[in-house]
Parts: sequence; structure tokens; C-alpha cells
Amino acid sequence: MGRAIIQSGKFKNLLTPSSTELDICDQNQVRLYLEQNDIGYIIHAAALARLTGCENAPAEAIRKNIIGTSNLVSSVLSRECRSGKSIRFLQISSDGVYEGTEGGYTEDGPTIPKTNYGWSKLGAECAVRLLDNYCIIRTRFFDKKNIPFETSASDIYTSKISLDELVLHVYQILLSDYIGVLNVGGNKISDFDCHKNYKLSIKECLRLDIVKEVPFEVPKDISMDTSKFIQLLDTLNAKH
Repeated sequence: MGRAIIQSGKFKNLLTPSSTELDICDQNQVRLYLEQNDIGYIIHAAALARLTGCENAPAEAIRKNIIGTSNLVSSVLSRECRSGKSIRFLQISSDGVYEGTEGGYTEDGPTIPKTNYGWSKLGAECAVRLLDNYCIIRTRFFDKKNIPFETSASDIYTSKISLDELVLHVYQILLSDYIGVLNVGGNKISDFDCHKNYKLSIKECLRLDIVKEVPFEVPKDISMDTSKFIQLLDTLNAKH
């Protein structure tokens, strides 16, 4: 996600420190970085994002996803207090904070994650909500040019969106004055119906086939209600 944002060329004067240049799990590093640079916005996409990795190493999921985000938020609050200048904060979160049984989840609906990854992203969201100028983007994205699996389930439903579309919408949301949580995605679609459009060789399977292969619970329907997102885009397009 971060690389796609950088390569898009839409975000001007973008600072893109590597993890060695800025370890978000080191609060002193984060604090110094914000003090030494004139920062107007932060797009926080760094995370331990692999579901299996979070299941096998929950402590690392806590460290990177919750503590790292909390360090950023804490440093932003301190910087704002000293300078009086607001920093816009966009958090790339996940549809994994929802239960994934019925679909049609709204931003204000219950968040009952079924995986360590989902819980760690929800923990990160709790910190971000302490800011004044923030947007938490709940989403699920895929790279049309790189679908790394050979089978895809026809009975798993999401509101996933392509990576290039998501980057465009992140840019639009960044420039908006929207505050709060926002479901960002497309229409409800099965994984197979989505992926077959971009990988002709992909084969159809069922959710139960995937459940046998992974150490975490696989949602049946984690599709989202994206009406707020659509309304925001309509408003932004009307202004231009």
C-alpha cells in the first residue's frame, strides 16, 4: 500500500522514511522525526498485515499495529499541542474489524474481529480516535497485476477494491474535511468473481477448502455498507 502511494505521484512533497530510518515502535524516534520535519498530514499504512503472521506472532502484531500506531498518535498530539498546528491523520485499517458473518457492515456497527490481525487493527483504531483531524479507512484491497493464489472462493463475499483505485480515493479523502470512520470499497462481490477478471487461470473453490489450509477463521461475508463513502465522493465531485 505504501509503495503504491509513493509511486502514484499524486502526493506532493511526500516524506517516505524506511523502517530503518523511522521505527514507529520507537517512540523517541517518532517524536524526533515529527519535531524535525514540517508535517501537514500522515498516511499511516505501516502494519504487520499478513493474517498468518499475526496468528503465529501475536506479540509482534501488538508491537507493530497497536504500539506503533499509538506512538504516532501520541507524538502527533504532542506536536499539535506545542505548535498549535493540526496534522491530518489517515489510518489505513481493515474490514477485518467486522465479524464477517452477515455482511453489509456500517461504520457504526459492531466490531467483533475473528482474527489477531483484526483485533490489532481495531486496537490501532482506538488510538487514532483520540485525534481531532483523522479518518480511519476500513477497506480490503487487491493488486490487479499480482494475484498470488491459484484458487479463489465463490462463497466468500467482500467489498474489495483494487489497489490503484484505493490510492486515488485515499488522495481524495486526504483533501476532504471528513472526520471519522469510513468504509471504502466497491460493491459486494465474491472473491472468485472479482479475481477471475484479472487472472484468467484462477480456479473456483469453496470457503471450506480455504478453512482447511489456514490457522485463522475465514469470514463468510465481510462486505461493507459504503454509502457514506459514495456520498462523500459525490460531494467532492460536485465541488469540482
